[in-house]
Amino acid sequence: HNKLEYLYGISDGFNSFQDILKIIKKYNKKKRNLTPGQKRRQWINEKDVVLITYGDQITEDNTHPLKSLYKFLRAYLENTVSWVHILPFYPFSSDDGFSVIDYTKVNPCLGEWDDIKNIGTHFNLMFDAVINHISAKSEWFEKYLNKDKEFENFFIEVDKNTDISRVVRPRILPLVTKFEKHGEKKYLWTTFSKDQIDLNYRNYKVLAKIIETLLFYALKGARLIRLDAVGYLWKEPGTSCIHLKKTHVIIQLFRDIFNIVFPEVMLITETNVPYKENITYFGNGNNEAQMIYQFPLAPLMLNSFNTENAVCLSKWADSLETPGKRTTFFNFLASHDGIGIIPARGILNDMELQALVDKSVENGGYISYKTDKNGKKTPYELNITFFDALSDQNDSEDIKIKKFIAAHSILLSMAGVPAIYINSMVGSKNYYKSIKDKENLRSINREKFTLEAIKKDLSDPLSVRFKIYSKLKELIKKRISEKAFHPNGKQMVLTLDKRIFSFSRTSLDKKESIISLTNFSDQQINVTIDLKSCLFKINYQGIDQGNCQVANQISDLISGKKFEINQDSGLSIAMRSYQAMWLKIQEENC
Repeated sequence: HNKLEYLYGISDGFNSFQDILKIIKKYNKKKRNLTPGQKRRQWINEKDVVLITYGDQITEDNTHPLKSLYKFLRAYLENTVSWVHILPFYPFSSDDGFSVIDYTKVNPCLGEWDDIKNIGTHFNLMFDAVINHISAKSEWFEKYLNKDKEFENFFIEVDKNTDISRVVRPRILPLVTKFEKHGEKKYLWTTFSKDQIDLNYRNYKVLAKIIETLLFYALKGARLIRLDAVGYLWKEPGTSCIHLKKTHVIIQLFRDIFNIVFPEVMLITETNVPYKENITYFGNGNNEAQMIYQFPLAPLMLNSFNTENAVCLSKWADSLETPGKRTTFFNFLASHDGIGIIPARGILNDMELQALVDKSVENGGYISYKTDKNGKKTPYELNITFFDALSDQNDSEDIKIKKFIAAHSILLSMAGVPAIYINSMVGSKNYYKSIKDKENLRSINREKFTLEAIKKDLSDPLSVRFKIYSKLKELIKKRISEKAFHPNGKQMVLTLDKRIFSFSRTSLDKKESIISLTNFSDQQINVTIDLKSCLFKINYQGIDQGNCQVANQISDLISGKKFEINQDSGLSIAMRSYQAMWLKIQEENC
């Protein structure tokens, strides 16, 4: 109630509180009808790996795409990934699903709610909540234009006195769009495009509608809800209108309500901003999002391969921490969007960022730009598949695959929950057919498949798709068997060689440890690891140092190779170019 008073004042705050209480009672009653199988465990572990996909990613003739996706998931990824993030599957009018017409319906071109439910019987589900804005074709907006009293003040009207000079946004399109409302000209706030009308959270009725939408998603099986573009929710003229305190308070309200009705549901904020701003969405560790996207990882990984130098990545990884046991990072290298480089600003310098841009163009990618406050056009996104972004033009196919798998070995071993985009899972390259007149540049990384074609590729041992899919599946299988890879297991960065990124992971019970190593160079590197020193660091995290007896061998989980340990507790290994290793240290070895 105090939060609502802070947002809306005493009178409207009270009215808002009454509205929300009714919604909570309604969904508490509905939840009682769920079967026990629909109520999942409340936190994640090392077995959790997310697949990111579109609802129409896999198609067949005369079959709804969601049914085809279900077939693909069951055949190729069951018991491998545990979560499926189905990108917006609602009716939409633009932006590949992110301009939603109706929050409560499944796009009939994709299927129906039963198709979503079927996928949810075998995988945990992640839904998008596109709640900063709604489609200009939505019923909400049409009713607003028709002066329906229920939807009065649902959108943000701007006049000549509204100070929007400091507004920060990721697009270079006009911030304000003109509409006709019963013969009157209305200028409305449109952060992302003229088809995506920003919702007015200063109206408590908007908040109530959105809370009901989020609870509806939970009722339909969502166990992780992605708050799209959430950093822009609250608008305050004269400010940047991003990361405002009232935006954080709204997220805290969402968390409070889920704690009451669906405590098993987790929130993840999509805030593609520099790291220090991004981590504020954890709140105090208990009151905002349980997960945030780890946006700097992809550009830092590309920089490490480009320069054959892991120093920046290592320093950044060494600084990572979360504020509580029920918070973690959502690690990813590729998604339906391009590779954002703004989150790496302040970690990489301008020359290093420009090198990423140049390399992306050299490898056939496109660059998205935005205009800063001074009118200068600056790059913010690399539109390219991660496979092509990693490659050098002179690389053989085998080298390209080695780099790609090495990058994913890091993704799958770092602290946090790993998420793999479906086009990465099957080794997609730049897809140019969908780009028309260099519009919608992100579609270069949004190739879709027929079920017949992808089955054919994944059954051909000579195809790039088969090689990548089979290697990634093998890595995932190994990851989900290791307690040391629990998202909240301790992580400690090790300094061995500037060309090698290495860190230790330790299980929550402190009985198992794994050292992850990746060679970013095209050279063989001879490395000596002082296991006494290394184990001391691990012991520092809680293993009983007094009983430490180092075994004679340590094994690499990836290759299966065993390494002899010398009398001084030193481990000497030769890492091949672009090789990744997971060296396992178990309790009996220590």
